[in-house]
Amino acid sequence: MVPPSPSPSTPAEPRPAPRNCTDLFWSFTWLALQGFGGVLAVVQRELVERKRWMTNEEFVEEWAVAQIMPGPNVVNLSITIGDRYFGWRGALAALAGMLLFPLMLVLTLAVVYAQFASHPAVAGALRGMGAVAAGLIAGTGLKLSATLRTHPLGPAVCSVITVLTVVAMAVLRWPLVWTLPLLGGTACLLTWRKLAP
Repeated sequence: MVPPSPSPSTPAEPRPAPRNCTDLFWSFTWLALQGFGGVLAVVQRELVERKRWMTNEEFVEEWAVAQIMPGPNVVNLSITIGDRYFGWRGALAALAGMLLFPLMLVLTLAVVYAQFASHPAVAGALRGMGAVAAGLIAGTGLKLSATLRTHPLGPAVCSVITVLTVVAMAVLRWPLVWTLPLLGGTACLLTWRKLAP
């Protein structure tokens, strides 16, 4: 006997979300405390892969908004995500989580670093951390590039825009204030035209 198929009216499994503002605060505190050398890789892994509060596509969209707002990108991201779930209270809770304990830690480390900054081993360790940070950012970029397959412009146009952005920033050394309006604005305009009825 064939088991009955599930009814189309069966509700889908609810999507994971932060339980309350306290959950947001501690989640962003944990993210910030893991973010040595760059928090982007950690944020993407925690919010998309582990907690599943967002899809990769949603993360890319929120990160794009955070990039164009003034201030640190990941702080902007914490505010937008907190606001998404609990309004201004969530935004404040996520922001406090992102800044409170890391600020205390950084101030402590700054005092310790001032004592040992001239030591060659400390300088070498910091250079090594720079390589790790670059690797984390590159790895996260490759993970997020999978979202380009479903972008309205298609993978080919998105790849061209990506290459042009890398060339503008790394080769031509354009400042961000030029790169975002020119290339970002072009990408927005092309997407808008593609989606317009």
